[in-house]
Amino acid sequence: MTSAPVAELRDRALAPEEHGGAVRDMFGRIAPTYDLLNRVLSGGLDAVWRKRAIDALAGAPAGPSLDVCAGTLDLTVLLDQARPHQRLIASDFSEPMLERGRGKVPRAEIVVADAQSLPLSDASIAAAVCGFGVRNVSDPKRLVGELRRVLMPGAVFVTLEFFRPVKLVTRAFHRAYASLLLPTLGGILSGDRSAYAYLARSMDGFLTRREYERALEDAGFCHVTSCDLTLGIASIVRAEVPR
Repeated sequence: MTSAPVAELRDRALAPEEHGGAVRDMFGRIAPTYDLLNRVLSGGLDAVWRKRAIDALAGAPAGPSLDVCAGTLDLTVLLDQARPHQRLIASDFSEPMLERGRGKVPRAEIVVADAQSLPLSDASIAAAVCGFGVRNVSDPKRLVGELRRVLMPGAVFVTLEFFRPVKLVTRAFHRAYASLLLPTLGGILSGDRSAYAYLARSMDGFLTRREYERALEDAGFCHVTSCDLTLGIASIVRAEVPR
């Protein structure tokens, strides 16, 4: 197994299982300080971004809801509030992360699973959200295809993510943030500088927002729309399953 995850998306195809194992181990290590660092490193903006992502699920039909790559369940909490009478599932392949968040939403069904191979039936989910998780999987297109499989006709899938920036201002900000603040402050507070150095590099090695939109369309999603948040630092992409 590699000692660190592979930051460049194009290189992960050479060793997808090793990358996945390294990511799982990394998140297990930083789970105790993950929530605190999200607040600190984003200046509290991550809470605003998550609320916007859940709002984007408007129009999804009644039925089970899924938070994929759920981490410590911050999005699951909001999903529970938005869809209180629907079955609620939180899935992630890092069990320590899920355990850290289990108490936030006691009614949520906790599923330890790879987002690229979910133990869910075809067309069984009405609304799904993925927050800052697509960037870490071995093959984002495989994740998108898996979500298309488990979502029912008319379902809505919302992605909240740091895509590779294309605008000059956003690229400059990402570069400064990734090279200085993220690994330095993340390393100090978590005691694991290498984990936050990887998370920083993974932004530059990931898809652009438009490339991700095309992946959704290629997988069979329709009505794919998106918006940038806070000068393009983060973005929301909304997609529907054809009725």
